[in-house]
Amino acid sequence: MNKTVTKIGFIGCGKMASAIISGVKSAEKCDKFELKGAEVNCEIAELAQNKLGIEVLTDNRFLTMDSDVIIIATKPNYVRDVLDEIKDEVTSEKLIVSIAAGVSLETIQSYIPKARVIRVMPNTPALVREGMSAVAKGQNASEDDANFVVELLENIGKVIRVDESQIDIVTAISGSGPAFFYKVIEDIARAGEKLGLEYEKSLMLATQTAIGSAKMILNRGEIPVQTLIDNVATKGGCTFVGITVMNEENSAKLFHDVIEKTTIKANELGKNK
Repeated sequence: MNKTVTKIGFIGCGKMASAIISGVKSAEKCDKFELKGAEVNCEIAELAQNKLGIEVLTDNRFLTMDSDVIIIATKPNYVRDVLDEIKDEVTSEKLIVSIAAGVSLETIQSYIPKARVIRVMPNTPALVREGMSAVAKGQNASEDDANFVVELLENIGKVIRVDESQIDIVTAISGSGPAFFYKVIEDIARAGEKLGLEYEKSLMLATQTAIGSAKMILNRGEIPVQTLIDNVATKGGCTFVGITVMNEENSAKLFHDVIEKTTIKANELGKNK
């Protein structure tokens, strides 16, 4: 991936692809990339082209031929059809990146055995440039390929490298995680409302506190998260009472069960794709 300009083609221009495109376009090194998309429906292609400010084709095969990197961003149930359509145009010179949930590297490489493939699990906060993505490298992909994808995704948030065997856990924590955090924030806000505070004010308090707390964890350095908890939950104080309730209700088991069952479901869905 050392070309002066790297041609990146997005098969599918939905929300996640749009987030990546917008992030790359606003990056300092955006002049190093030439972005194009593909949507098989003419009307959707035109809408996407107007919205994203890039050329959006209606031919997946032509996009593949004209791209150095092909990002498969369709719904998971369309991936096999897309791979079958483009397989004759994929050479070892091209890098395939899939952001389709539940579609394994093995499935992708069964259609394009010699291809360099990277699998990515992004999440929806990428839409506000606060995404969390995990990157798993296929057997034919190089470290340079993986590093290229990491750098690309850093335009929409943070990125980690994982083995594909860990992708289902990633799906549970960060892929599904936004919904879990929305629910926690909503539950706290509704509790405040029931106790007499206007809902929107309660929601703002819960939301901004979640943002601030998350930033404190990100910036903690070597300090354990438990120390941050202890710094707020002074023994005998009101926060300590609240933490005691959480411990008595076994919130740790609750969230373990949430992540475990979501991981199992992600694994089951992956076997069907």
